Amino acid sequence: MKRIFISALMLFIFTASFAQKFNWNKNQVIAHRGAWKKNNFPQNSIASLNEAVKLGCYGSEFDIWMTADNVLVINHDPEFQGLVIEKVNYADLLTKTMSNGEKIPTLEAYLLEGKKQRTTKLILEIKPSLVSKERGIEVTNKCVEMVQKLGVVEWAEYISFDYDYCKRILALMPKAKVAYLKGEISAEQMKADKLTGVDYHFSVYQKDGWIENAQKLGLTVNAWTVNTVPEIQWLLAHQVDYITTNEPELTFEELKKTPVATGWKLKWADEFNDAGLALAKNWSYDVGGKGWGNNELQYYTDADSSNAIVKKRNLNITAVKAEKENNHYTSARLVTKNKFDFKYGRVEVRAILPKGRGLWPAIWALPTDGKYGGWPKSGEIDIMEHVGYDPDSVHGTVHTEKFNHIIKTQVGKALKVNNPYTEYHIYAVEWFADRIDFFIDNQKYLTFKNTKKGSGDWPFDQNFHIILNVAVGGGWGGKKGIDESIFPATMKVDYVRVFQK
Repeated sequence: MKRIFISALMLFIFTASFAQKFNWNKNQVIAHRGAWKKNNFPQNSIASLNEAVKLGCYGSEFDIWMTADNVLVINHDPEFQGLVIEKVNYADLLTKTMSNGEKIPTLEAYLLEGKKQRTTKLILEIKPSLVSKERGIEVTNKCVEMVQKLGVVEWAEYISFDYDYCKRILALMPKAKVAYLKGEISAEQMKADKLTGVDYHFSVYQKDGWIENAQKLGLTVNAWTVNTVPEIQWLLAHQVDYITTNEPELTFEELKKTPVATGWKLKWADEFNDAGLALAKNWSYDVGGKGWGNNELQYYTDADSSNAIVKKRNLNITAVKAEKENNHYTSARLVTKNKFDFKYGRVEVRAILPKGRGLWPAIWALPTDGKYGGWPKSGEIDIMEHVGYDPDSVHGTVHTEKFNHIIKTQVGKALKVNNPYTEYHIYAVEWFADRIDFFIDNQKYLTFKNTKKGSGDWPFDQNFHIILNVAVGGGWGGKKGIDESIFPATMKVDYVRVFQK
């Protein structure tokens, strides 16, 4: 019995040890051609591979060609320092040296170097042959053979711009992880052909539901090549599986900042990727020119492209000098009421503000059903307000029955913002059952707490909707008059996102 127990214990230890053999990094970052940019390493070099491992990237991508004498080498372009790889022998390539002193790596050397660690995946991109399809298939066969020969099957994942190469890999190795790069094949077709992932340019995913649909089919979703903060944050917000980047260090920094990192999940968004009028499924318009309770001077128009139009991936809300029903200005006020209403969550809006005395742009929220009665009894959340006579100053404010500007008890705070008229900033609130926190560019500057003394203090237990507008004049915005030279004046909105936990 004792012998059986010892044998079982040894088997358990061996199994547990084997299970821990690999500890792949659990993040979305794939270094494009290795991590080369920050330290000026050559792309696709052994040094760039090792730097990707050092950074802790999920994967390091590299590109494979075959020389005229059938040696598999690593290089992005079909040429290496003036030599066409497919038309020269390997010995010819060795006459050239990379900037750090390395010679062009062979696939064998690259895989053996990558095999020394067990945390970063090796992402083999098989480049389409410029000679013939048949030669490309031969390269594919040789890549798989090399991976198997060197015992790096667990490390290797595969990508290619040639769909036939992807299918050939799976024919040779049915359990391989394979993703396609070009962008024209549907997720359904890739699933049917047993690919495990899709790896398209991020712009493909900006069609509604693309990422969600692919993931529902069981495909991983990778995006290439993503190097700017807005693109990185868009992909993280939309829960992409992987990001291939020349900027892995930047991507890791953005991973720390994304709302997803602290448990938020995207509930609703408008990224303004469609041109023309704002999507009717998301937005309606408040219409009219009766002052809106603040003695404002503009007339809000109904789906008029001169006042609200989507172009260059921005919603542009523009106040103009124009006559409309005894008003001398027109503008727009877009609302999500009865199209997207929500209780609790993180609302963030990336925007550039209009500049000029007399303007009053706002990003805010009102109750949809008015559970406790008319304003201010049911509350108001001003995520961002700016009055043009007070340059660079942005306000966050809460209004309730007991705390509002009419009786001079409103709760709010202003923060100076650098270049709000020329640079995008992220204006956000995080609304919980016990408090509302206000942020600009992830800097928290105000908290309004639930006193638990009733709806007079805290009416924020009901559905609200989002409002975007640019007002002209009014009791606050027009306090110091209007500069008539500032028109047309536009607030540019890059996106609106709502997250919930």
